[in-house]
Amino acid sequence: MKTVIHRAETRGQADHGWLKAKHSFSFAHYFNPTRMNFGALRVFNDDLIAPSMGFGTHPHDNMEIVSIILNGRIRHKDSMGNVAEITKDEIQVMSAGTGITHSEFNADTKETLNLLQLWVMPKEYDIKPRYDQVKLNPEDRKDKIQTIVAPDVEGAMWINQDAYFSRASLSTGKSIDYKMFKEGNGVYVFVIEGTISTNDTDLKKRDAIGVWESDKVNISATADAELLFVEVPMNY
Repeated sequence: MKTVIHRAETRGQADHGWLKAKHSFSFAHYFNPTRMNFGALRVFNDDLIAPSMGFGTHPHDNMEIVSIILNGRIRHKDSMGNVAEITKDEIQVMSAGTGITHSEFNADTKETLNLLQLWVMPKEYDIKPRYDQVKLNPEDRKDKIQTIVAPDVEGAMWINQDAYFSRASLSTGKSIDYKMFKEGNGVYVFVIEGTISTNDTDLKKRDAIGVWESDKVNISATADAELLFVEVPMNY
């Protein structure tokens, strides 16, 4: 088993006033040659967006983009004709493929928006762009794994990569094993809230651990914890 630990306070930071962002990997003006990616996971941003503010129309291509809303509402519009509002406990997946443009704005005039946005390098390039969005049931992850994005799991949103996104809500004292879906993959475990212990390491809110060359990871909650698992191929 190999591991890498990313403490919350070691993430890159950007403060644009209306946008306060934390970058787990090199992004925009934050560059750290030791923090470029975790396998096929290239971007992991933790964004706070002020009321009514956001990102104007901008392009993407050949990237799998996953947005998870932790608090608030985001208004989305893209060149595929999708106009949508995404709220807490919803998730959005886009295959940028041959190219898209889109905009993202905080749909609320009073409440700050908090979202996680992750970019995964694609398995196939130049595919037809696609969009998907779904509401998650928090009860489906109570003290167990809820797989929400996958290429081959029934009920999960499709992604153009052998990547698997899962959530778990662990009660204090509960333990679970995360088992790899694909041999050769690694998993990036991000603590959204709470505290956990894994591999003799204690992790707090917004800490993360990457694990590879192992078929499973045991997680124990030392306080009620919300977790995100991002399993990706490591040969990138």
